[in-house]
Amino acid sequence: MSELQSVEAALAALLEGVVAVDAEIVDCAQASRRVLADEVIARLDVPPFHNSAMDGYALHHADAGQRLPIVQRIAAGVSPQPLMRGTCARIFTGAELPQGADCVVMQEQVEVVGDAADIPAQVPADNNVRHRGSDVAAGAVLLEAGHRLDAAALGHLASQGVVEVAVRRRPRVALLNSGDEIVEPGRPLAAGQIYNTNRPMLKELLERFGAEVTLIATMPDDAEGTRAMLALAADQAEVVVTTGGVSVGEEDHVKAAIEEIGRLDLWRLALKPGKPLALGRLDASDGREVRFVGLPGNPVSSFVAAWLFLRPLMGALLACPALATLPTLSARADFSTRAGPRRHYMRVALNMAQGEVTAHAFPDQGSGVLSSCVKADALAVVPANAQVNPGDRIDCLWLRVD
Repeated sequence: MSELQSVEAALAALLEGVVAVDAEIVDCAQASRRVLADEVIARLDVPPFHNSAMDGYALHHADAGQRLPIVQRIAAGVSPQPLMRGTCARIFTGAELPQGADCVVMQEQVEVVGDAADIPAQVPADNNVRHRGSDVAAGAVLLEAGHRLDAAALGHLASQGVVEVAVRRRPRVALLNSGDEIVEPGRPLAAGQIYNTNRPMLKELLERFGAEVTLIATMPDDAEGTRAMLALAADQAEVVVTTGGVSVGEEDHVKAAIEEIGRLDLWRLALKPGKPLALGRLDASDGREVRFVGLPGNPVSSFVAAWLFLRPLMGALLACPALATLPTLSARADFSTRAGPRRHYMRVALNMAQGEVTAHAFPDQGSGVLSSCVKADALAVVPANAQVNPGDRIDCLWLRVD
């Protein structure tokens, strides 16, 4: 496995044979960012009746151009009386259109004289009218299976009176790190030690991608301890994610442990940052095959790899197409660079001026410069051995997504 593997080959190997997790019923009030397991069929027409899109006056369009007596006042929530020809009704936004009316004239276009209204001429039928079922028709698909529930979707469900939905259970993920030099924030640092930046960063990303992080632990820096911790994690999760320990140093034990209690599909990828990235499977004690993703210890490498691999893996487990790929947009580079033999994912900020998107690369693209990830809007994708000059078009993977 000495040859560097492509990102596409690695992703295909990681997702091969993935089966979506099972479903559970949750209250809609707790369903934000959850993924629908089944399609939702509309029970009701929306709107449920013809209604006014404006504050104004309801009438039959053939009566336009006349002074009409105002015979009723219709507020939202009021059931109107039928409207006789040659009359009009004061009506408010969202109120039900009375039988006999087929248009609404906005109040600014009407002059009221006592108990009558001067209606302008040539008002078309359906003017300022929202028709029953014009948004959603009863029996139609309201939301597709695999839809991730955002604010608009939750409002859509509420419009149907839905209070519970079937969603995919959050995939269980074990998050492990290695390295005796890694210290949790809040503890004092000894000589040669650094704080654990990867753990909170990856936990937030995994939860953002739809996972439930059920186990967080540090692996011992020895072969037996690493093997035991990985076995424990495999029994408690669908996915095991590690950071550090996937290189070839004498103290990097993860790769060897994976090969003993599972299998390594790919190791060492043709991407920058993140070459020492391991993908494979672990054998759980109950016979399940658990996906394994071994991320590099450098925080930028872990950050980039999480977007490239963990997000689509969660998308497959949740059967959520929106998580499968990152949105791509084209931008003008304002930098120059030449990639080596690995595809380079550069952290960039995006600016729009005069309808043109420009990608600004951070000066230091080192794998330990986490500040570039804090400020980045996207990852600019520079193909292997490619030269990029200022003004060149470059594809960027948008990171400002859920």
